[in-house]
Amino acid sequence: MAKPDREEFEHFVSSAEPALRRAFVSCRSLDLVPDAVSASLAWAWEHWDELAATENPMGYLFRVGQSATRQRQPLRLPPAEEISLPEVEPALVPALEKLPERQRVAVWLVHGCGWTHREAAEAMEISTSAVSTHVARGIAAVRVTMKVNTDA
Repeated sequence: MAKPDREEFEHFVSSAEPALRRAFVSCRSLDLVPDAVSASLAWAWEHWDELAATENPMGYLFRVGQSATRQRQPLRLPPAEEISLPEVEPALVPALEKLPERQRVAVWLVHGCGWTHREAAEAMEISTSAVSTHVARGIAAVRVTMKVNTDA
């Protein structure tokens, strides 16, 4: 397999690393996020041709990092100020933590990271309609937890 040239890979990393870091916050403890990102980018370097042939390279690398850092303990989302999120409602992180993992990951990837439902589906290895269901249920549950009135 051919490796990318250094400049090409550095350009890829400059855009992929922040996106991967942000995505891994949804499913890994804060101390494992750098390991997941590193594992993903190391795999990208070693399998550059294979990665270039995928329709959703970021989704593929998300799965690589998840597999490399699989954990058994429950996830605790970090406070918003620790992950450089713009002004976030303080009750949002606890509300997201209460969601089942698939709902939390789907909501985070779609609304927190701006991924399409298709991209999230590929990364989560589920159907697009399942992502839509998880997102809708997750958002509804967050609204209930945060006592958001949507009747206005």
